[in-house]
Amino acid sequence: MRPAFLQRRPGRLQPLLPGLLACAAAVVTALAVHLALPALPAMTVAVVLGLLAANLPGVSGWSAGSGRPGLDFAGKHLMRSGIVVLGLKVSVVDVLGLGWPALLLITGVVLAAFAGTYGIGRLFRLPPPVSLLIATGFAICGASAIGAMAAVRRIRQADTVLPIALVTLCGTLAIGVLPLLIGPLGLGPEAFGAWAGASVHDVGQVVATAQTAGASALAVAVIVKLTRVLLLAPMVAAAGIHHRIGSDDGGKLPPVVPLFVVGFIAMAALRSAGWLSPAALGAAAVLQDLLLGMALFGLGSAVRVRHLLRTGTRALLAALASWLLIAALGLGAAVVLIPGR
Repeated sequence: MRPAFLQRRPGRLQPLLPGLLACAAAVVTALAVHLALPALPAMTVAVVLGLLAANLPGVSGWSAGSGRPGLDFAGKHLMRSGIVVLGLKVSVVDVLGLGWPALLLITGVVLAAFAGTYGIGRLFRLPPPVSLLIATGFAICGASAIGAMAAVRRIRQADTVLPIALVTLCGTLAIGVLPLLIGPLGLGPEAFGAWAGASVHDVGQVVATAQTAGASALAVAVIVKLTRVLLLAPMVAAAGIHHRIGSDDGGKLPPVVPLFVVGFIAMAALRSAGWLSPAALGAAAVLQDLLLGMALFGLGSAVRVRHLLRTGTRALLAALASWLLIAALGLGAAVVLIPGR
């Protein structure tokens, strides 16, 4: 006789399979598009494919019906797994190599961007949870940061869809707009890389933006961006502490730092120890893309464009205003970090 847990598992997995298989197919497609068109980050393509699945006749009914359990599972659990693996991108040694003045400056930019974006969201009368998630995603590291903040503040997964759509839109906008400003602003490659790293949201979007100015720009951009990513854990912990102080949920409170954020910290420590080979880090980067790509497809598949157009106009204006604010803050930081430009 089969053990009880083996008897139950097929029943639990079967409803998830259609959605998870669609997520896997979508992320493979997104990675193929990125290989063919490197300027398009795979994560952005994954979100767009999710939007198409949610809104095209013939598949929209499936994404809202039989595919929904697996798509929701990917949006929540695979997102958290991807955040853990994201820690392997962060080398504390490389970040500290910037020097304490640069670290303090980048931290100041992140805090100012977070506070400013949250204030803009409230100015446009967005709900506090939506303003919080938009501020987190714009200031730190895009969709990954939104997923982490939503978990620690117990914000519904459905409420993460709009912030993720906005951070994807504005990050994609940066890929097209920022390189056009190199000449008018008189920026050298390193200064442009610092600007991209300090102001573009997602890691993939930073790479796509900075590589237009060459290898030296990309190297600076990645280090500055990963410094922002490193702030994910303390920002989430601070939000968790604030939530516990102001909450009356008693024993239902989530942990100050979710387990997957602890995993992120552990992976960053492992990377910083220098024990992993380049091959292992390369495999981890592929795994991260697969996990986050599947998660973003699942989240994108919950966005109904008609609903977004009815309810998201103020949010779109707030996001664009926030994008301009962060671009200005990042440019100021880049000029200070690379004085000769």
